[in-house]
Amino acid sequence: MNQTTAQLLTAYYAAFNRQDMTTFLDMLTDDIIHDVNQASREVGKQAFSTFMDRMNAHYKEEIVDISITTNEAGDRAAVEFTVLGEYLSTDEGLPEANGQKYNLPAGAFFDIRDGKVARVTNYYNLEDWIAQVVG
Repeated sequence: MNQTTAQLLTAYYAAFNRQDMTTFLDMLTDDIIHDVNQASREVGKQAFSTFMDRMNAHYKEEIVDISITTNEAGDRAAVEFTVLGEYLSTDEGLPEANGQKYNLPAGAFFDIRDGKVARVTNYYNLEDWIAQVVG
């Protein structure tokens, strides 16, 4: 395990949990690759920032039970976690929001370059999330 990468990703999720988007986005390379769960690939810090603005408008989430694994070089990592969330407002193409709470197992894969996140691929079971918010 590479401690530098583990510390970076611990700080990444801590900034996410605090909703500190300035610190969160500063941990990304300018050419960040973001593989959105069951969707497209987005490239660039501005695209990632726009994605986070949309997410923060529709969802309030906290990442807990974080388990980080890295390769020895520290340029690749996998993180398993649980998302504790609240669906605040209806996101286009998804069920109607009315403050539903959810508890969702998830994971992410990372490329690290020059001490920053260069790629993040997120995964969660969308059908599980839908079942939780539809009830």
